[in-house]
Amino acid sequence: MSVGDAGRRPRDEGRAVTPQYTQVEIACDESGSDGENLTGGNTDVFAHASVDVPMASAAAAVQEIRDRIRSPAEEYKANHLLREKHRAVLEWLLAPSGPLHGHAYVHLTEKTFFMVERVLDLLLDDPAGALPLCRAGAEDFGAERWHRFLAATNALLRVRGDTDGAPGAPVDAFFHAVDALAGQAPELRDPDAADVLKRLGGTRSRAADHRARLLAAPALIPALNPLLPAIVRTAAHWSADGRTVVLVHDRQNMLTDERIEWLKGTARIGGLRLVVARDDTRVQLADFLAGIARSAASHELNGRGDPTLTALLRPYVNTGSVWGDERSRGALFEAVHN
Repeated sequence: MSVGDAGRRPRDEGRAVTPQYTQVEIACDESGSDGENLTGGNTDVFAHASVDVPMASAAAAVQEIRDRIRSPAEEYKANHLLREKHRAVLEWLLAPSGPLHGHAYVHLTEKTFFMVERVLDLLLDDPAGALPLCRAGAEDFGAERWHRFLAATNALLRVRGDTDGAPGAPVDAFFHAVDALAGQAPELRDPDAADVLKRLGGTRSRAADHRARLLAAPALIPALNPLLPAIVRTAAHWSADGRTVVLVHDRQNMLTDERIEWLKGTARIGGLRLVVARDDTRVQLADFLAGIARSAASHELNGRGDPTLTALLRPYVNTGSVWGDERSRGALFEAVHN
């Protein structure tokens, strides 16, 4: 489940906040974007990072990184910092005494869990059912059945589809995959997962209606792209103290004029400006943090986490991130403030 719901304030929950009523620019970038391809892409984690650092301080930090790494590359990326020979630079960047601590934030999305939440919200109005279903996952259903279900879910929800068959093919494939999982229901350890599958099996007409609407007029806000919900959460974080937030974001095809207007009406932002990352050192820092966070979180998700790096990253990670895997959640996220 989401570690905290999207309407809650991420870090200052339970604390009195004095509104500042000032405007601030927050620099943002992402890592792990595969669009709506959440099962066949290159990454299993999406990370959206944002920093509140003055331009001069950001420039000094980027220059310090360049001076320490001494790579001839014109543009530095997170993979420079993630190389073992530059481990000291990576730890300096994230450390409590470093340039980002207390001034940066990361929203993580576990792609598989996000996708299952979306389909259950669409068909059952019950995104919370994703937790027991994903908890069962490949271990209880078998890897082949589970992966077939995920691929069918992806095809059902994504805007680009129906290229390999009739318009109704994604609906048929999805319910065939649901039936295959439901056949394992008597053997499931968690009855809640079996209940979700039973209810899901009765939603064919709703799924067909969704596909028809999608083919007739693709939605402005794609159900499966994690960038826009992450930006909404980012805006909520930085505006929680009453400030008006203007986001300065690396260029991204998803951020069309129409979607930026939607974000301005949905999130608490005064504006969103697109820039080229190499022209704004604040965005470069957000790019470093996003890439580091995506890599570290993916390693934790797959049981290959680096305890030192994870501990350094933890203070930056929003507790409202979309994350279902319970084992890695315990390592990545600080306790939710009550």
